[in-house]
Amino acid sequence: MANKINLTVFKKFFQSGKIGGLLLLICVVISLLIANSGSATGFSHFLAQELGFNVGTVAVKYSISAWINDGLMAVFFLLVGLEIKRELLEGELSSVKKASLPVLAAFGGMIVPSLIFFFFNKGEDTASGWGIPMATDIAFALAIIAMLGKSVPASLKIFLAALAIADDLGAILVIAIFYTDQIHWSYLLMAGGIFVLLLALNYFKAKSLWFYLIPGIFLWYFVHHSGIHATIAGVLLAFTIPTNTSVVESPLEKLEHALTFPVNYLIMPIFALANTNITFQREMVDGLTSPLALGIILGLFLGKTLGVTLFSWFAVKIKLAKLPSGANWKHIIGVGMLAGIGFTMSIFIALLSFSNADYILEAKFAILCASVISGLIGFVYLKSIGQKKLGQEQA
Repeated sequence: MANKINLTVFKKFFQSGKIGGLLLLICVVISLLIANSGSATGFSHFLAQELGFNVGTVAVKYSISAWINDGLMAVFFLLVGLEIKRELLEGELSSVKKASLPVLAAFGGMIVPSLIFFFFNKGEDTASGWGIPMATDIAFALAIIAMLGKSVPASLKIFLAALAIADDLGAILVIAIFYTDQIHWSYLLMAGGIFVLLLALNYFKAKSLWFYLIPGIFLWYFVHHSGIHATIAGVLLAFTIPTNTSVVESPLEKLEHALTFPVNYLIMPIFALANTNITFQREMVDGLTSPLALGIILGLFLGKTLGVTLFSWFAVKIKLAKLPSGANWKHIIGVGMLAGIGFTMSIFIALLSFSNADYILEAKFAILCASVISGLIGFVYLKSIGQKKLGQEQA
């Protein structure tokens, strides 16, 4: 019965990711149109406007852009954290046998792209962007593989989802460890105190989500001021939400179901709308040969494909894992290509990597190009494999 519930949860998650990915694409196009129209300056001023409120003598005021990137994205990472915890406890990452292939594939899909980026950017001012090509955009990747329908085995879709979730966990750790400039220990200690409180609530089996969400707001505030990126608060909160493996819906599953719709249909599209505003210039095409752009494009497309494929081959070779049911190595190569769709996660890390606006713009354009290349070639490649198989079966 538990397995049936897990499949139902995955199906809902997959379907929401498919439609959410299409909406994300629409918002990307709208953002690019705004950025290349007369409304570009007005839109930038709008994002720079400050919004907030006072709590006693404490002013909580940030720009609209900051609320999106630090606030709304913390909710996104809360959902990611919930998905990771569920998969670790009862899903595709719940045992060594199940987790070996997607986890090792995700690890390879992070290591190889970062090495390719480092090769091109060693000694450059842009070397700090090594984390940019490590990320996979789960919404876009799932949306594209969903469009393939029966051209690929269903097990391949589950493998991609598990790989992307493991990839997200890696990205979270990279952000927390390597993209923190300065630690303010007083705020970090207060955040730690809130986290211990949340763990205690979990230990004493507090079931009401409000017991976790209200302290979670304070956890976000203290983490934000500690110097660690505020989105990490969402992951920390997620790991304290109680769950179970029975047929009874747990608080974690309730919150996951409640967040799936607003995250996929509101938060991610808003992030794309606010952060894909690339004003195209003729010099950008020449800039694609710069170390930064080459590191991102080759890292995402070539690095992800090589990393996912080689580390998957290694896992199968040492008999630590086996290929997804009905899939072959050509399918794994195609999944590696789709994993090169970095987009929202890569843009997010780019914003953390650079303070130079020109570098950010160049990185965004390279991410956009790499994601289009990875998605288009991956889709055509997997579609052609499916058509060949269908033709052989009919013959």
